[in-house]
Amino acid sequence: MSLAAYWRTSKQRMSLVGEICPHCGAKLFPPRDVCPKCSGPAREPFTFSGKGVVYSFSTLYAAPKGFEKYAPYVVALIKLEEGPLITAQLTDVEQDEVYIGMPVEMVTRKIREEGDDGIILYNYKFRPLLQKAAVSLSR
Repeated sequence: MSLAAYWRTSKQRMSLVGEICPHCGAKLFPPRDVCPKCSGPAREPFTFSGKGVVYSFSTLYAAPKGFEKYAPYVVALIKLEEGPLITAQLTDVEQDEVYIGMPVEMVTRKIREEGDDGIILYNYKFRPLLQKAAVSLSR
C-alpha cells in the first residue's frame, strides 16, 4: 500500500467509519458508492461502535508476504453490532481462548512495518471485550 493510499483510507481503518444508506438505512463497511441492498447512492458517513462478536476464525501459520514474522496469528470474521461482517486480526488473546460468539471490541494497533524505511502501518484489530466493573451506588 502506498503512503498516500494509507492516509487516504485512515478514517475507515482506524475508527471504523463506513456509510449509511439514506434510502434503506443499511450500514456499510467498508464505504461504497452504491448500497448493495437497494442500489441507491450511499454517501452518508457512519461511525461504527467497534463492538461485535466473533462469527468465525482461523489461525494463520503461513502468513502472506510482509506478515511472516507475526505468524501464527488469528484472523476472524467479526459481526459488528450494527450488522456488517468484517475481517480483522485478533489481538490480546491466546489462540486457544478464541471462540465463536466471543464478544470483542475494536482497537487500533500496529499491523506491520513496510519497506526498508520501516514505515509503521496501523489498522484496526479486535480484542476480547473488556467488561467495565459494576459500581454499586447503594448507601
